[in-house]
Amino acid sequence: MQISVIMPAFNEAAGIGRVLGRLLTSPEGSAGIEIIVAANGCTDDTAAIARSFGVQVLEIPAPSKTAALNAADRVVGGDVRIYLDADTPATPELLRQLAAAVGRPGIAAAVPRPVIDTAGSTWPVRAYYAVNARLPVFRGRLFGRGIIALSAEARSRFDRFPEITADDMFLDAIVSADEKVEIDAVVPVRAPQRTSDLIRRLARGREGNAEFWRFVRSAPPEYCLPVDPVPGPSSWSWLRHVLRRSPSLVPAAVCYVAIVVLAELKRRSPGWNARSGWGRPEAVQVRR
Repeated sequence: MQISVIMPAFNEAAGIGRVLGRLLTSPEGSAGIEIIVAANGCTDDTAAIARSFGVQVLEIPAPSKTAALNAADRVVGGDVRIYLDADTPATPELLRQLAAAVGRPGIAAAVPRPVIDTAGSTWPVRAYYAVNARLPVFRGRLFGRGIIALSAEARSRFDRFPEITADDMFLDAIVSADEKVEIDAVVPVRAPQRTSDLIRRLARGREGNAEFWRFVRSAPPEYCLPVDPVPGPSSWSWLRHVLRRSPSLVPAAVCYVAIVVLAELKRRSPGWNARSGWGRPEAVQVRR
């Protein structure tokens, strides 16, 4: 089975070497795995670092993740496509487990279980994720992992990724609930270290969610949406599904609500650009 890994990357010089190194220098080997790095609008050494690992690199002038995904999709030909964020650590074993899952009859998409890494994060960030990680919206869904495996049949359901920020929500929507599977493997999801970075990330995510729902309501017929759209946002889910079951999280819930409010205010502030970069923790640049 040929596995095609599509990795969009925007100014990821600080960490992409570590991600590629983990994939390509693992004792498990990378036979049967092709990696396409789609560097989009980069002003750093992302493309050069990726090339030093011997992978195929596409350079797209526009800083657009959608353009990167579509450009890479045109040149791959694997039986399984795995969309991998450039800051998400993965191993060849994880890729093969995901590919095996979507190779099963009736399964169109697979993801690992996310584990939020808050090591080094401020206490408000840790408090936010103590509540966020327990929200039911993530159960049985594809987003929030930074990695999604899609079968060739599922990918044939659409021609191009639409020009929206929430590409993972789009993939989640085209695959019905009984076609998705979360495999028995974990992927670490690095939380921002600073509270201000979390607020920026959350503001971008909330705008992406709103943009996704605007797309669902006006999607062209060729997208055949919605198949299985994520339920609309619930303002009180943190109270009904988290706090009532775990009253000890009251202090964390207060912090959670405050951060959500601040993120919403930032999203609505003049000049806010939802397509700006994510607030990521600094990483050591890795070259080969």
